[in-house]
Amino acid sequence: MFTKHVEISQTFVQEKLLPEDGHNGKVYISLPLGYDEDPLYVYRLLYPLYVMPSAPTTGHTTMSTFLEKEGCATMGFGKNMWTVTIDCARILLGAHINDFFIACANRQVLDDFCARLLDASEGTYAGNLYEYLSGR
Repeated sequence: MFTKHVEISQTFVQEKLLPEDGHNGKVYISLPLGYDEDPLYVYRLLYPLYVMPSAPTTGHTTMSTFLEKEGCATMGFGKNMWTVTIDCARILLGAHINDFFIACANRQVLDDFCARLLDASEGTYAGNLYEYLSGR
């Protein structure tokens, strides 16, 4: 079994704001400190920020959409694990916040799937996963 660790943090800022964000799905912001604001302009946020309450939901929605297009199905009650069979090889995916742990017995199928995932999410490849220790 081959395993990989992929970080997909960019998905938090790639999807549109959710309807429950701000007022009627619109969020207005000020410029960062140190920048002069023009009183004639109001700045509207178009994409969710990582610190917004809806950011995890937005990220999950974005990745779920991609995974559904890939033919993946959720498993378990938490909706944070997926499985798909490609070229007779089963891929198992587990997600924790912005990290994906992906396993497959076929190296080429795993590499191809990870390449599509990284391309869709502008994520980063964190390396092969040899051991995962949970924080207790």
